[in-house]
Amino acid sequence: MSITVDLTNALSKQNIRIDVPSRFTVGISTAAGIMQNAAERLLGLKLTEIEELAKDIIFGQLRLVVATMDIEEINTDRDLFLSEVSSNVETELKKIGLRLINVNVTDINDESGYIEALGKEAAAKAINDARKSVAEKKRDGSIGEALAQKDERISVAESNSQAIEGENTAKITVANSDALRREKQATALKIATAAEKVQAAKALEESYAAEESAELQRASREKASREADIIVSAEIAQRKMEIDAEAQAERLRRIAKGEADAIFEKMQAQAKGLNEILVKQAEGFKEIIKSADGDTDAAIRMMIADKMEDIIKVQVEAIKNLKIDKVTVWDSGNGGADGKTSTANFLSGLMKSIPPMNELFDMAGMELPGYLGKDKVASAPQDVVAETVVE
Repeated sequence: MSITVDLTNALSKQNIRIDVPSRFTVGISTAAGIMQNAAERLLGLKLTEIEELAKDIIFGQLRLVVATMDIEEINTDRDLFLSEVSSNVETELKKIGLRLINVNVTDINDESGYIEALGKEAAAKAINDARKSVAEKKRDGSIGEALAQKDERISVAESNSQAIEGENTAKITVANSDALRREKQATALKIATAAEKVQAAKALEESYAAEESAELQRASREKASREADIIVSAEIAQRKMEIDAEAQAERLRRIAKGEADAIFEKMQAQAKGLNEILVKQAEGFKEIIKSADGDTDAAIRMMIADKMEDIIKVQVEAIKNLKIDKVTVWDSGNGGADGKTSTANFLSGLMKSIPPMNELFDMAGMELPGYLGKDKVASAPQDVVAETVVE
């Protein structure tokens, strides 16, 4: 703690009252014996009470040091002053378990103006001696008063420390009892908590086992259901395929039967029509033969004669598209043995390039009637020169 000590009107060695404002920093000592003093004398006190107790000790020792030093020493040799203060104050603070950490004296003033009067020492020597005598007398009284106060405070502090020690002993006993009770409670709580956790773990394990069994049964049931669905679906699909195949086969059979029946009926109709044609042709042949008095050759020639027009038409069609653009003939103009010119013979030969009618009849196994003429062979003259251009 940092304690502000504003010492005023402290009587110096020269019997001059001075003001010594200062700040002391103190703390609990870590030394074994001194720390025991702190436990005995400070335990149970509030921070303000400890501060006031330390301040009283510092005030007394500071006044004591100021009283043993001249103002010149205090003012000029500050290290000596601080050393004396530290020594005296720390000695007294150890009695209550404290140690002095730092001392800071901010300024020193004297109300009498002694410091200012030092330069006027010769003129004020008489006054100083008188003041010194008065100061010494007052000092003795102050010292005696301070010592009496010190003894009183020490006695009070010792009594307080003994009382505090008794209180602390009782508190320690109570604290130990509370600690033992809390330890027993903690042990019992730990056992109960462990037992609860074990039972909870067992219950959770049984719950997990039951859930696992239920899941397995559900999975088995679902698997059986899915298998049944799949099998039923497969059977239905197979049965549908069979029915479709049977229906398709029946439809194809019916179509094939219908087509076969249609073809059969068509062929039957064609055969019937052909039969009718052949029957009619046979009846016609029979009538032709009957009209030819039973002569089959004559009947055949009659049939060919009936087709002669068509045969000649085919013969004409063979040269129908033959185009003769130009015919150039060099002819001497002299007639041949038969009295015909070369040009006439050329034209006659050209016409003879068409098969004669009697040849057609020969190829058909027939003979032309006598009134249509006979086949004649004529020789062509040798002195005819002709050029024919056919495009």
